[in-house]
Amino acid sequence: MIKWSRIVTLLIITAVIFGTVAMTGKKVAMNTTLGLDLRGGFEILYEVAPLDPKQKATKQTLQDAVHALESRVNVLGVSEPEIQAEGENRIRVRLAGVTDQQKARDLIGKPAKLTFRDAQGKILMDGGDLAENGAQGAFDQYQRPIVSLKFKDPKKFADVTQKYIGKPMAIYLDQELITAPTIQSVIPNGVAQIDGQKSIEEAKNLAAILNAGALPVQMKEVFSTSVGAKLGQEALHSGVEAGLIGTAIVLVFMMVYYRMPGVIACITLVAYIYLLMLMQNLMHATLTLPGIAAFILGIGMAVDANIIMYERIKEELRSGKSYLSAMRAGSKRSLSTILDANVTSIIGAIVLFWFGSSSIRGFAITLILSILVSLVTAVAGSRLLLNLAVRSNLFNKPGYYGVKERDIREL
Repeated sequence: MIKWSRIVTLLIITAVIFGTVAMTGKKVAMNTTLGLDLRGGFEILYEVAPLDPKQKATKQTLQDAVHALESRVNVLGVSEPEIQAEGENRIRVRLAGVTDQQKARDLIGKPAKLTFRDAQGKILMDGGDLAENGAQGAFDQYQRPIVSLKFKDPKKFADVTQKYIGKPMAIYLDQELITAPTIQSVIPNGVAQIDGQKSIEEAKNLAAILNAGALPVQMKEVFSTSVGAKLGQEALHSGVEAGLIGTAIVLVFMMVYYRMPGVIACITLVAYIYLLMLMQNLMHATLTLPGIAAFILGIGMAVDANIIMYERIKEELRSGKSYLSAMRAGSKRSLSTILDANVTSIIGAIVLFWFGSSSIRGFAITLILSILVSLVTAVAGSRLLLNLAVRSNLFNKPGYYGVKERDIREL
């Protein structure tokens, strides 16, 4: 007897999946952040060293310099720049969409210059007067976020505060105004504070920018590469086209070879592609050419999980088991194989992320995401839909599973 309630449930789930993809898929795809190799841009790797040979570049120095560079890059109008410290003394800068490379070099490569100025723009003090790591995000006695400042020469700072008491003292990083606190009183001990921060994170970010300007560092360009916007668009078009063709071939193969289970695999594969793109958007992950390769590889791995399960079910059917028993046994016995394959792939991706460069890390992140999403769709999702199909009693013929009756040992 055919159980139509299970067929209706299966159709509703399928309609929800395809309806969601049809209504929001284009928006999700358009919101994907593209790397510079897909939309064009500029990448520079800098080696950071203090101007004073007696000083050493520390991890804190690199992080402070990164905050200063982020402030500078905003002047270029670059959306979502990627600036990250690497190793002990290097900073990698990726600026997607930049056309004037020389302007970017001139703006980024010079040392960060911190100045303290009066209302007329006269420089009263500079970053050299601030103690090393002299700016810190903290709380005052009322637990309000502030930035504490410590100067090298307390007397010099006391003279400035005495002369400009009641007046604002603007703090500039290069030519950008960072903040302009008002001097409330004479400060004789060389320790001051800037209040008005909305959160401790904002206070810490301001402190990092001030420290970067106070630490005169030079950045030597050791590597650079650029990708034209047209070349990036061609790479994106080629990558997407290859992915669509490959996916279409896989879908046709699954439906022809595995019949009804193959159709279910196609449904879950559509859900997999949509969820993976959605997860990347929610994580603000940048999609690059290696990321597209990992995306396509993930599709193959998701299909592979289905193939392992379906082949196991076909073996159980050939041994003479009922359709429900074959589905249960095949799903159960294939699970350990699928998990082992996915776990080893995740371990390999973690190693790539840990030791690889930036583009390799993008590949690793996308691969890990694809494996986790495939566990939801290709494993859990396929089992749910296949269970509904088998229990409906509508597909009670070996041909629906790609099995010939003469191959069944016990009917």
